[in-house]
Amino acid sequence: MSNKSKIINALVLLVILVLGYFSFVQPNQKAQKTVTIGVMAANKQDDAIWSQVSKTAKSKYGINLKFKRFTDYSQPNKALENGDVDLNAFQHYAFLDAYNSKNHSNLKAIGQTFIAPIHLYSKSYHQVSDFQDGDTIVVPNDASNESRALYVLKNAGLIELSSGSNLKTTKDITKNPKNLKIKEISADQTARTLGDAQGVVVNGNYATAAGLSLKDAIFTEPLNKDAKMWINIIAARSKDKNNKTYQEVVKAFQTKEVKQAIHEQYGDSEQAAWDKNFN
Repeated sequence: MSNKSKIINALVLLVILVLGYFSFVQPNQKAQKTVTIGVMAANKQDDAIWSQVSKTAKSKYGINLKFKRFTDYSQPNKALENGDVDLNAFQHYAFLDAYNSKNHSNLKAIGQTFIAPIHLYSKSYHQVSDFQDGDTIVVPNDASNESRALYVLKNAGLIELSSGSNLKTTKDITKNPKNLKIKEISADQTARTLGDAQGVVVNGNYATAAGLSLKDAIFTEPLNKDAKMWINIIAARSKDKNNKTYQEVVKAFQTKEVKQAIHEQYGDSEQAAWDKNFN
């Protein structure tokens, strides 16, 4: 074989190797990207939603999603800070802001997921205007849920609150024309007081556990500017807020297929938030 033929054969072999690399090695590398997300211990509904996200992440972006499940709400942000997970998805803006403030942290929201409106229930009345002078309304006593419940009462026209978007307490009530007594108790106990108080603001998960449905509510949290802080989010470390792979995870969540999955699993009790106008 001539030197010229050897050179040609070598070039052909090189081309084959290069094409083989781009055809087989790179796609395999792409499919091997793994992102671990911290979430709360899930139910079947949440599993179905994340299954759809995982399917899109893998097929469209070559990302394998893994999940680390927690049972305590204090754990996922610590795990994110420590690098035990790459992202987490369990909290709303208000919870993250409170965590960052308390722990001098700088975790960042990188994408919106859903919102679960909370509701005002009553066994005494059928509509908000029925409340009488001196009635008692029960609200959760933890910082973020108490604030959220007070905004619900504000939007129901029962009280007025001081200006500003900070978390509110009963000290921020500026007008209470019916002299309502606001009783604060643990969020997981609110539904149990429904027969004792004239009104109770109950979070969605505790309402479901107590067998309450949307049709039982006399007022539902409106999705306006007051509700923005209760939008659930995907969070990352500050240094990773522009990470391309993590942004692709957000894109994999914010699809019409996931929106449909949320509706199929939760009806109107949870709603996709990324395409809503909260004004």
